[in-house]
Amino acid sequence: MNLADYVRAVPGFPQPGVLFRDITPLLLNAEAFRYVLDALVEIAERADAESIVGIESRGFIFGTPIADRMGLPFVPVRKPGKLPAARMSVEYSLEYGESQLDIHEDAVARGQRCFIVDDLLATGGTARAAAKLVELIGGNVVGLGFVIELDGLQGRRQLEGYAVHSLLHY
Repeated sequence: MNLADYVRAVPGFPQPGVLFRDITPLLLNAEAFRYVLDALVEIAERADAESIVGIESRGFIFGTPIADRMGLPFVPVRKPGKLPAARMSVEYSLEYGESQLDIHEDAVARGQRCFIVDDLLATGGTARAAAKLVELIGGNVVGLGFVIELDGLQGRRQLEGYAVHSLLHY
């Protein structure tokens, strides 16, 4: 399947000069969505994952069905102010400024093998922050899976030392 057929390019979003890769057409096509889930499940299985970590918000779209298919827990990594219990936070840089991610302190067991999922790898700041959070609470990041990778932004450099898997490259 050619996944690029299900990704729409939107120029000037969210700001002028940016070419946004919109996955909405992929989500609207059950066959394409199933293909992506199957591919990411296969990668997570090879990594012997014990939990699936999804980065808010589009990482939830892919991470929850992957966790369900694999019979594993789903761990949400959230934007600030969304988690009610004791949490760990990390501030990071992204394409358009600064941000923060949070994870519940008890979200994973010490040494648990965690596979992180998101829709897009751009500069790598968000994914690196999520990996750091998992490690801060005692988890072991066994891989990261993305639907799309923007190769020109060199996000993989932020993730050196991790197994990074992307289904589609631009």
